[in-house]
Amino acid sequence: MSKRKKVLVTPRSFGKNSMMPIEMLRAHGFEIIANPYGRILSKAEMQQLIADVDGVIVGVDPLDRDVLASASKLKAISKYGVGTDNIDLEYARQTGIPVTVTTGANTEAVADYTFALMLATARKVAYIDRQCRSNHWKTVTATDMYGKTLGLIGLGAIGQAVARRAAGFGMTIIAYDVYRNEEFAQERGLRYCDTIRSLLEEADFISLHMPLNEKTARVINREAFGWMKPNAVIVNTARGGLIDEDALIEALGSGRIWGAGIDVFEQEPPNNPQLRQLDNLIISSHCAASTLNAVDNMGMMASQHIIDLLEVSGS
Repeated sequence: MSKRKKVLVTPRSFGKNSMMPIEMLRAHGFEIIANPYGRILSKAEMQQLIADVDGVIVGVDPLDRDVLASASKLKAISKYGVGTDNIDLEYARQTGIPVTVTTGANTEAVADYTFALMLATARKVAYIDRQCRSNHWKTVTATDMYGKTLGLIGLGAIGQAVARRAAGFGMTIIAYDVYRNEEFAQERGLRYCDTIRSLLEEADFISLHMPLNEKTARVINREAFGWMKPNAVIVNTARGGLIDEDALIEALGSGRIWGAGIDVFEQEPPNNPQLRQLDNLIISSHCAASTLNAVDNMGMMASQHIIDLLEVSGS
């Protein structure tokens, strides 16, 4: 009788709404090793937990070279989401470990949250809420969103979903992407910018939807903030490393831009106390993709990927 294959599952929301992702794995005879800590795992914890598993369903926990080197039996990596900057893809390729992502599973959820952050930042919703709870009942003047110019840096599935929502707000949509989807641009009447700088100089609202890599790390830096309009709102639901957080704090603290809504940080949770002290910054805990439908979709897709990969791998 063959030994049951083990699958490490690190995302905290996996199977929390629907049991289907868990039942799928059990139906194929897999032994599930669940995250025992209820938080993002450290590198040392990952090394310990992954040592004897055949597959892993991973969120944002570290899967660097050292962690992967600790996993002598690992045959499959299924990303719960689409961002892979926490995974050493080159090492996985060298060692023959396939990596999958749950493309499309959380697109609409992230787009909704992106739009919510833009609107809440523009209208100072979180600030007004805090003031009212402190019994400071006053009228707060904010900035408009309807009819403004939205700049999308990255026009993949999520960027396109945000663009569709922006159309309902009568926004002029501009975009920057190294790979241009001319068909979508024509369909939506959006215009591509040749450089990120030209987009930042024109946009009232800026939303990031690009992967994190050596070329995009801290692409929004001090110089980039200097190109933005004084009334600019920037939102990031993609990857934390895209924005230089010190430059962000400086731009917000000095009033260089109107505000920001940030769901992702270089370190999570962020350890810079200044981020929690800015009234024109909305911060959230990497939860743009966390809706009931999205976590179910990601869970089932991630489980199916593991099933497919481990059944193909055989023993």
